[in-house]
Amino acid sequence: MGREVLILREADVRAALDMPSLIDAVERAFVAYSTGKAELPGVIHLGVPESGGEVHVKAGHLHGEPFYAVKVSSGFALPGGPPATDGLVIAFDAGNGAPVAFLLDNGCITDARTGAAGGVAARHLAPSNVEVVAVIGTGAQARYQLDALACVRGFGEVRVWGRNPDHARGCVDELAGRPGLPERCTYAVAPSVERAVEGADVVITCTASREPLVRAEWLSAGAHVTALGSDGPDKQELDTEVLGRADVLVVDGRAQCARIGELHHALEAGAIASADDAAELGEVAAGAKPGRPSDDQLTVCDLTGLGVQDVAAAALALARASGEIERLRI
Repeated sequence: MGREVLILREADVRAALDMPSLIDAVERAFVAYSTGKAELPGVIHLGVPESGGEVHVKAGHLHGEPFYAVKVSSGFALPGGPPATDGLVIAFDAGNGAPVAFLLDNGCITDARTGAAGGVAARHLAPSNVEVVAVIGTGAQARYQLDALACVRGFGEVRVWGRNPDHARGCVDELAGRPGLPERCTYAVAPSVERAVEGADVVITCTASREPLVRAEWLSAGAHVTALGSDGPDKQELDTEVLGRADVLVVDGRAQCARIGELHHALEAGAIASADDAAELGEVAAGAKPGRPSDDQLTVCDLTGLGVQDVAAAALALARASGEIERLRI
């Protein structure tokens, strides 16, 4: 017997999502995960080495929600230009397993929900007063992380560092005119990672680095670090002593970060004795574990990306989608 499946394209998804609501939705998903009210299988990593491609397959289900979701996202390194990213999310009826919708979002759900996760981290871990923000990386997350940070904290200065100076300048120029960021904020290219993070209240790392970029001795007392580039076991943005020196160490998923995140490298190096030394962001959001104890302590959040974030974003998009949504009869 045939049935209709919704098709949402990128414009539909973007119109349905706003960052403040997405931060709240992703926070609820983290809490569900950390309190045993979600299902989350392991991540599938597929390499396409001849094209410099990485493909990730993630899935999740929040207990009691009408949908579960499977996401396929990809990033391909293109010669002479920024990486090409793409993807889609398939939502299924949690009652009978039937496909409900194809969200052909071209990767925007991954971008938005990753930004929202940074917003959740900053809500609970960033200093109450933020003036200087360092952004290490010039890709999409340099934009989305600041969008989310602006929802939970004000800030007055942003320093951007990137390996490619032209990309860094382009990023700064775009941020200066980006809607939703604080008025009268200044944006500048930093000549080095050290200069970027020196004196910064919030440090955001969003690169595909395979070697540490940020060293512990460069960070100010009371800084908060959100690291989100380490989504594979060979990626690393933070020197392991950054995690070792943290007064509060938080991860999105303890088991996943111990396999592929910054936590993975800190455990191997002996900077962290046990994965249990890290709190999960959902535990902090639920009040089960403490967040920032005071404004003079170092907090670090290791984000590898959980499938429950995609479920939360897809459910929000489906609940809000309107207009001429296509339907496929299968």
